[in-house]
Amino acid sequence: MSPDQDTAYLTTFVTKLKKEGLPPVVVDTFSYYYRRLVNGETGLIHERDIDAVAPGEIDSAENLKHFERTGEKAFKNAVRITLNGGLGTSMGLTGAKSLLEVRDGRSFLEVIVRQARRIGVRLALMNSFNTHRDTLAVLEKIDPGHLPLTFLQHKFPKILQKDLSPATWPQNPELEWNPPGHGDVYTALYASGMLQRLLDEGVVYAFISNSDNLGANVDAALLGYFAENRFPFMMEVAEKTAADVKGGHLARLKDGRLVLREIAQCPEEDKDTCMDIDRYRFFNTNNIWVNLEFLKDLIEREKAICLPMILNPKHLDPRDKTSPEVFQIETAMGAAISLFDGAAAVTVPRSRFFPVKMCSDLMAVRSDCFVFDAAGNLVVNPERHQKGLAAALTIDLDPDYYAKIDQFDARFPSGVPSLVDCEALKIEGDVRFDPDVRIAGRVLIKNSRASQVLIKKGMVIEKDLQF
Repeated sequence: MSPDQDTAYLTTFVTKLKKEGLPPVVVDTFSYYYRRLVNGETGLIHERDIDAVAPGEIDSAENLKHFERTGEKAFKNAVRITLNGGLGTSMGLTGAKSLLEVRDGRSFLEVIVRQARRIGVRLALMNSFNTHRDTLAVLEKIDPGHLPLTFLQHKFPKILQKDLSPATWPQNPELEWNPPGHGDVYTALYASGMLQRLLDEGVVYAFISNSDNLGANVDAALLGYFAENRFPFMMEVAEKTAADVKGGHLARLKDGRLVLREIAQCPEEDKDTCMDIDRYRFFNTNNIWVNLEFLKDLIEREKAICLPMILNPKHLDPRDKTSPEVFQIETAMGAAISLFDGAAAVTVPRSRFFPVKMCSDLMAVRSDCFVFDAAGNLVVNPERHQKGLAAALTIDLDPDYYAKIDQFDARFPSGVPSLVDCEALKIEGDVRFDPDVRIAGRVLIKNSRASQVLIKKGMVIEKDLQF
């Protein structure tokens, strides 16, 4: 592509962004990433440019209990920001994922509202254009007198791979746009005026997490540690297991700053090393702490917050593999760790990270493996610890029958079985469950028949079942 073409296309992109009503800081941010793309940058982070982070280099949440009183005093100066833009399409949902019932008749959103209210921290939701209206309608029913703050995530135009021009799709113009990733939360906070509003109200500390991770909450000890040390930014990380090999990881740049490398930013020749959990021990839980004063200063000094770019190749219409190939420019929220001098990371227990991404995750959370504690937090049932069982439960559901929420609910019409004594469960084939079923140990339930089988009420399953 020639410089003249670059200028012409960028001008077209800028016009398109402005016509959509996106604020100047978003136009500038997209322009920054687009220039990098035109210049041949890929957003990849090479092994030669980073070092691994050893366990002794960062503090552990287990050793921070003495910061609790400081954190409790700082609740009045804190906000919980929940990323609420996801539709849960991988689970067959068509609305906001946070509105899905998670357990005991409560949705993710209702649990989050209750958690924030119980400890007295402000709550703010970053909605997308797809989730905003439905979310507001449900909030009116949950607690009409105390609505949380809300602001909107932005969007970026998709880019044709063949010539880096703007993608057009007249039959459905909405498909010409993509969410810019949760890294947009910082720009959205600033451009919406929410950042300044919070600062004006004395709110300095922000805890940001995903709506589908009910292990996340504003922990007093972590808040106290963050506030007392005046960190500008802090990432919660957890130790990797074999199940986390394909996830991103925490590393350190040669100048000493921490950096987040997502799997999409790992060059092909470095993939094996990238997935070595003995070398790269920690993954980002996407529980992030940000000092809003530092954030405002960074954005106003740099005129934008430009995170490491993730270039995501897709088809323009995700459901049509014959549609044009495009690039989606995205960013990750945790990548901001490399932008702040003095940013920190802290290791947290796995209990702060159990996101619901698939129906198998939902089955675990809806079961008696989890309970609400006195503070309203969803925690692993203490019975599992008392019985010597691991907190993590492995569930593998046949995708042909359980991948979508309507399929899942149809096969557990009276609720999921008791799994408090279960270590691992795999279901193959079409199986439906009556109420009051209990599963213990490591179990495979396999139906090889063409017709559905029924697990009857009150059944106790402690060994494999084959039909």
